Amino acid sequence: MSWYNKIFKQHALLICIIMYTVSSCNGPHERTDTDTPKKGVIHISVDESFEPVIDSQIQVYEALYPGAKIIAEYKPEAECFRDLIKDSTRMIIVTRGLTDQEEKFYRDSFSYSPIWDKVANDAVAIVVNNNSKDTILTLEKIRGILDGTTADKEIAVFDGLSATSTVRYAIDSILKGKSFDPKKVFAAKSSLDVINYVSSNDNAIGFVGVSWIGNKEDTSQLSFLKKVKIAAIECTTCDGKPFVKPYQANIMLHRYPLVRGLYYILKENYDGLGGGFANFLIYEKGQLIFRRAYLGPAKMNFSIRSATMN
Repeated sequence: MSWYNKIFKQHALLICIIMYTVSSCNGPHERTDTDTPKKGVIHISVDESFEPVIDSQIQVYEALYPGAKIIAEYKPEAECFRDLIKDSTRMIIVTRGLTDQEEKFYRDSFSYSPIWDKVANDAVAIVVNNNSKDTILTLEKIRGILDGTTADKEIAVFDGLSATSTVRYAIDSILKGKSFDPKKVFAAKSSLDVINYVSSNDNAIGFVGVSWIGNKEDTSQLSFLKKVKIAAIECTTCDGKPFVKPYQANIMLHRYPLVRGLYYILKENYDGLGGGFANFLIYEKGQLIFRRAYLGPAKMNFSIRSATMN
C-alpha cells in the first residue's frame, strides 16, 4: 500500500470520528430511543400510596395520546428508588426529591442528573374503626401509640413496616427519629389491607395516603369510607388549636399537620415519553386531576375564600 493511500485512509477515518463526535454532542435532548413525548412504551415505579390518583393521571394521558403506553408498578417507596438505577425504569413517583448525595451518585452513574419536581401535596390520613368513639387525636397521643409510651389499647397499622413512605414519614416527622414499639405497631400488605384490618378491629388505627380515601366522587373510596372513619388531628398552628381532617383546603393551607409532598424523578436525557408525562403532571390537566382527587396541586394557584353562611 502506498504512503498516499495510507494517509488518505487515515484522514478519512479521522473525518468519520469527528462527524460521529459532533453528531453525538448535540446536547442532552438527542433522541436515543424510539419513544417521543406522545408515543411509545415506558415503565415507571410509583409509591403504592398514590395508586388511585396516578392511575387516573395515566388513564387521561393515554386517552389524549393513544400511541402512549405508561406501565406503572406500585410498590414501597424504597423499592421505587432501587428501581431508578435499572435501565427498564424511566421514572419514579415518590414522596421526596433527591438528596445532594443521590444526585451525585446518579450523575456519576448515568453521566447526567435525573430531574425531579414537586407536583402535589398529599397527606397521611388516620382511619379508625366505625365503632371507635375516639375520632379526634392529638399528635402527642399518636406519638404515644407509635412509641409505646401510652397505656391506651390502640394499635397502629401501616402498609408495611419497612421501605414504605408512610412508615418513613411516621418515623421522621411524628417520632422525630425514634423507633416504633413492636408491640403496638403492625404491618399490613397494602393501603387497602390497612383499611380492611381497621374495619375489622375496634382498637386499630390505620395510616394511609389520603389518595386512598379522600375523593368523595370516587365510588370505590366511598365504599372504603363505609368501612372506617377518618380521624381529625389537632392543628397546632391554628388559633384555638381545632381538630381538622385531611380535606383539600386543610392540606393546601397546611392546617392538617400530616402533610407531605408528591414528586416525580425522571431519568431521561432526551425528549421522550417520560418527559411528556412529567410535563402533563405539572401543567393544567394534570394539576386539575390532582385537585379532583382532593390533593393539593403544587403548580397551580387555587384561591381559597372564607365564607359566612346564614
